[in-house]
Amino acid sequence: MAEKITINIKEQQGRLDAILAKEDIPYSRTILADWIQDGTVLVNQKKVKRSYKVVSGDTVTLTPPEVQNTAIVAEDIPLSIVYEDNDLIVVNKPQGMVVHPAAGHTSGTLVNALLYHAPLSTINGAFRPGIVHRIDRDTSGLLMVAKNDEAHQALSAQLKDHKNQRIYYALVRGEFTEESGTINAPIARHKVDRKKQAVQSGGREAITHFEVLKRYVGYTLLKVQLETGRTHQIRVHMTYIGHPVVGDPVYGSAQKLPGVNLEGQLLHAKTLSLIQPKTHEELTFNSPLPAYFEAALDTLTPII
Repeated sequence: MAEKITINIKEQQGRLDAILAKEDIPYSRTILADWIQDGTVLVNQKKVKRSYKVVSGDTVTLTPPEVQNTAIVAEDIPLSIVYEDNDLIVVNKPQGMVVHPAAGHTSGTLVNALLYHAPLSTINGAFRPGIVHRIDRDTSGLLMVAKNDEAHQALSAQLKDHKNQRIYYALVRGEFTEESGTINAPIARHKVDRKKQAVQSGGREAITHFEVLKRYVGYTLLKVQLETGRTHQIRVHMTYIGHPVVGDPVYGSAQKLPGVNLEGQLLHAKTLSLIQPKTHEELTFNSPLPAYFEAALDTLTPII
């Protein structure tokens, strides 16, 4: 069972859910919101609403509930494991695979496959065991997974403190004049389409660094490094600057390549660096571009 967390409010002020999102707590914002609602999170030993405004002197306590046996079925699905030890797994997720069960995807996910392979941490509850961070269904590449709660907390803290390196390759529409740049634009849920994210004033800080790797006629291959990890961050930021990721069915409407049958965005999580939770060894992993990504690049005309 995870330990009780106590936060003594000193200088922090604002909505309870927003304050918790900024604290070093290894639980998702969605889970924390649910726990505030059901009384798992208390302020001064009393149940409050998510919108409660904390003030100096308040004491926030969070007692994670006992994790019930998961109803998720472990499935014998092949995994591309890049690295594994007693604490974590680094897996190369293929395009088209959902990371964890959700509405409409109760089987065939990465979590179903991982549960068949090894025990996972319990911190993120029954439907997201072991999942420290996610990549989208149609994004391929490297993902780290925790096998126990201690490792999960350590890896989550690394993400929060920007101690991990996460580098993606993305093929985007349009030609860049600059060699590199940074997009610093806050992201929040879209005000109209609640399934999408968007750059919006008042959203959560989102920072994306990019570097041009190769120019093609009408397209650019980018090396993209995440400083923060918001939902759909790269896809949203690239659309925001007018260079949507090729093949993106959500943020890059009809961004297809002539004569190429794409099944999703050309976005690949290529490099992942982390610190092993117990040995503190710095580990770096690389994943080659998938064959379909390389084939798509071969159809383009390079700019010499």
